[in-house]
Amino acid sequence: TMPNIVLFWGSSHQDQSQRVANCLGLELGKVVTKKFSNQETSVEIGESVRGDDVYIMQSLLIMINACKIASSSRVTVVIPCFPYDKSRAPVSAKLVANMLSVTGADHIDTRDLHASRIRGFFDIPVDNLYAEPAVLQWIRENIAEWKNCISFQRVTSIADRLNVEFALIRKERKKANEVDRMVLVGDVKDRVAILVDDMADTCGTVCHAADKLLSAGATKVYAVLIHGILSGPAISRINNAAFEAVVVTNTIPQEDTMKHCTKIQVTDISMILAEAIRRAHNGESVSSLFSHAPL
Repeated sequence: TMPNIVLFWGSSHQDQSQRVANCLGLELGKVVTKKFSNQETSVEIGESVRGDDVYIMQSLLIMINACKIASSSRVTVVIPCFPYDKSRAPVSAKLVANMLSVTGADHIDTRDLHASRIRGFFDIPVDNLYAEPAVLQWIRENIAEWKNCISFQRVTSIADRLNVEFALIRKERKKANEVDRMVLVGDVKDRVAILVDDMADTCGTVCHAADKLLSAGATKVYAVLIHGILSGPAISRINNAAFEAVVVTNTIPQEDTMKHCTKIQVTDISMILAEAIRRAHNGESVSSLFSHAPL
């Protein structure tokens, strides 16, 4: 049992919050969120948090403030997929950082920031941990030929831990969500290719890359995407692409997308989130979680 800790679920993705609570052996904290007819939101904390270490999954700003007013000792906001995490929207990301700090957050826990410099927008500590251990486990358990694979994109660490080669696909964009051309650097002939990226939105890039790899001689192509935003034409593009599977983590709910695309598979990172919370609450180092989190 972990004393003096309360885990609340905010406004979205209750399934992941419950999974994290189960991993920690906790019940989700009692909170009532109401929306009035004029769309204003009310948050009522249903239990005492005085002196407690509070963690809020997928937070509402009002909930952070409510916990501070209720005299919690510390409020940590757990944001598995940080909003506006794109280089094209740095001002918006800074605004989100300011709002979290002003409402009373003491610490931010997030996963695989697309632009790691966003940490500099905060005046409070930020832990940017990685879903790499879950990715490695999925590859080893689901790709029989993983020892004969070659990895792409942001994967030097994954390639090192699998002891396989890695290659690069250089992309040039005319504008956001639109790739002008791609250049493959590396040999994929008669190899299984695993595309790994931290974020996939409309999936034009990753689907284009899959076509290029197959035309260069790859026998199979998998995609591993940490944050599967999958907006707009993404599902249609994945369905029409030659992927064996497209793997995403559950930083974003995927129940609906899986109904429309059988290629999409989800790997759970709740254990990694829970371990980061446990270590932070107990005052232990989380530095090893940056690359070698236990599964």
